[in-house]
Amino acid sequence: MPDTRTHRGPHPEDTRLFAMSEWPRLRDATADLCWLLNRGYAAASSLKLVGDRHELVARQRTAVGRCAAGDTDVARRKAHCIDVEFPSGRALWLDGYNVLTTVEAALAGGVILVGRDGCYRDMASMHGSYRKVAETRPALELIGQATAEMGVGECVWLLDRPVSNSGRLKQIIGEVAAAHGWHWSVELVADPDPILAQVDQVVATADSQILGSCRAWLNLARQVVASRVPDAIVDALG
Repeated sequence: MPDTRTHRGPHPEDTRLFAMSEWPRLRDATADLCWLLNRGYAAASSLKLVGDRHELVARQRTAVGRCAAGDTDVARRKAHCIDVEFPSGRALWLDGYNVLTTVEAALAGGVILVGRDGCYRDMASMHGSYRKVAETRPALELIGQATAEMGVGECVWLLDRPVSNSGRLKQIIGEVAAAHGWHWSVELVADPDPILAQVDQVVATADSQILGSCRAWLNLARQVVASRVPDAIVDALG
């Protein structure tokens, strides 16, 4: 069945699944998952155990998994975060889809989760295909405004080549950058994660695997959403 979505908005069930009445149960589940992670239990099996115990449906389990993190991981991420002051003129490498979809979702009224590590994460899932939505260009504009104000010298966007429509998104990013005179470049790569985990530059991402290895990172999606999309729906489960 073709994807006909025009917005990166909430799932039809999100109003019920993430209603304020559900927050205590979701927070308890997140705390339980963090407890298990702190004791070395595997993430996948721990999430199943916690989800079963708290009778969570699949989408709620995904949310809990995205919000939870062990103490060691949280400490590592905070130690390498440079949100206080970005080095003026320095390049910023972006985990393109990771950052963009979160801002798109916020603009469309989707659920935005606050993880235990302070990252904002969305509930979108592309399943190997990216579809341009009404929020794509506005989200790119907001990201560009934020990075320009920070004094970022260059934005290097990394997009997953295997994801369909990455070439089209590259073109759109280039058009937005050219319209504003922003120094942006876009690279299509097989897998951005190992590149961003090892590059000797500041990276913008909320991806847990990258945050576990990168030298320095910027909590860009959170900065953009918090400062430029004040009415975004934010659920703090961490």
